[in-house]
Amino acid sequence: MAKEEQAQAPRTVTVNDDKAVCAYANFCRVTGSPEELIVDFGLNAQPMGTNDQPVDVTQRIVLNFYTAKRLLHALHVCVQRHEKLFGNIETDIQKRVVEQPQAQA
Repeated sequence: MAKEEQAQAPRTVTVNDDKAVCAYANFCRVTGSPEELIVDFGLNAQPMGTNDQPVDVTQRIVLNFYTAKRLLHALHVCVQRHEKLFGNIETDIQKRVVEQPQAQA
């Protein structure tokens, strides 16, 4: 195999997820510096209306920009696949809320 072909051949990475922690998040905040991105995840107990309670951040992931770009691509591909099967994902919560008709007395 030529040197170019070796450089382009996909690597197989073995993953051990025995110690992985699973958590649900409906809140995400991205901050960072010139060297890295910091992604905080948490649970927003009041996703609609006024939010008078602070969101507790339960997970923080720190990424370099190379890993962040690979994650961006992987997420983009996954969301595209999902939307192809199930339809557009509306991120504006106001557009997703369906008003219930008022009952007549």
